[in-house]
Amino acid sequence: MHKIAVIGLGYVGLPLAVEFGKKYMTVGFDINEGRVKELNSGKDSTLEVADDELKEVLASTNDYDNDGLIITTDSEVLKHCNFFVITVPTPTDRNNRPVLTPLKKASETVGKVLKKGDYVVYESTVYPGATEEECIPVLEQHSGLKFNEDFFVGYSPERINPGDKKHTVTKILKVTSGSTPESAEVIDQLYKSVITAGTYKAASLKVAEAAKVIENSQRDINIAFVNELSKIFNRMDIDTIEVLEAAGTKWNFLPFRPGLVGGHCIGVDPYYLAQKAQEVGYHPEIILAGRRLNDTMGQYVASEVVKLMINKDIKVKGAKVLMLGITFKENCPDIRNTKAIDVHQQLVDFGLEVDLYDPWADAQEVKHEYGINIVTKEEQISASYDAVVLTVAHKEFLAVDVKKYLNTGGVLYDVKSILPKETVDGRL
Repeated sequence: MHKIAVIGLGYVGLPLAVEFGKKYMTVGFDINEGRVKELNSGKDSTLEVADDELKEVLASTNDYDNDGLIITTDSEVLKHCNFFVITVPTPTDRNNRPVLTPLKKASETVGKVLKKGDYVVYESTVYPGATEEECIPVLEQHSGLKFNEDFFVGYSPERINPGDKKHTVTKILKVTSGSTPESAEVIDQLYKSVITAGTYKAASLKVAEAAKVIENSQRDINIAFVNELSKIFNRMDIDTIEVLEAAGTKWNFLPFRPGLVGGHCIGVDPYYLAQKAQEVGYHPEIILAGRRLNDTMGQYVASEVVKLMINKDIKVKGAKVLMLGITFKENCPDIRNTKAIDVHQQLVDFGLEVDLYDPWADAQEVKHEYGINIVTKEEQISASYDAVVLTVAHKEFLAVDVKKYLNTGGVLYDVKSILPKETVDGRL
């Protein structure tokens, strides 16, 4: 019988652990004591799992024989498991180089409890070859076991879309792979037992790794293209959204929109592929060009806001600006690698006094991560502003007339192009 451990209980790991816990004895392991305490109380601050659903699947701490989810920081509990799924973050550093430290630490933790006949599956996004080159040696070192003789490894890339209640973990087709044909089948069948959308068995670990990293790289490049179009059309005094809507009447036109491209996947994954490409002697031009362009959009938005203020004879230095939204996407509390912070920093650099309102973000988390104070309730907004910049399309912002925050003659800039065109002074 499979007894499953999910290592890392963030946006990816928790929903998967809950689904496994409905059918198998499952241990959810995380080193964050606060996170584990929160989840054991039946609450998920990421909002990926409903509180009722979480409470229903939680099991007794010492019940290792029945279905249910045990959530813990105690790595000793992992000894009861024979199938390990690693879902830890794979970020980049300030120079956009891959950081595999969390992945190696998780591999070390699993290696110390690994037994003959066990399986280890990685879901974290990596460059092709990382599982075999970086992770398996750690498993062998700390377990004393031999890869593909004593234990087996798989790679099944996560496809979680934070905040998306339609495309949840069980409703997204799952790519699977294994280090041997037999292990690939075992891994595929296990995922198939909980993923109602079905599975796709990739030819190898490297194929599965590559498939994942190009999914987000492709999206990044497509958005970079429309971001560049936005810059061009703005100079030509043509509305980009109107152009895209017209072009979208053709059946095979791809409906991408300009915007800030951040988050834990699209803003990071292309660098993993680019790093590996350079290691094998190829300099990736299109991938890096798209990432460079998308990384400039925060500066571009801030510059456009300042230009509009100057055109309205608003004194820029010391002017008050309200930013609406800091999370990386709408209706989601995730602030990881958000590009809205780039807009904030650029506006501050221009000498503006910037207030930030986001009802979805955690104020303490934003303070810890970015060193800025935000307000999370509308009643905390006490001033009127020379400019308002809508950076995230939260439903709360769509439910009110955001112009009420503006001084007469102020500037309203819509990064998401969701407000009526005639009500804004500028948009991407």
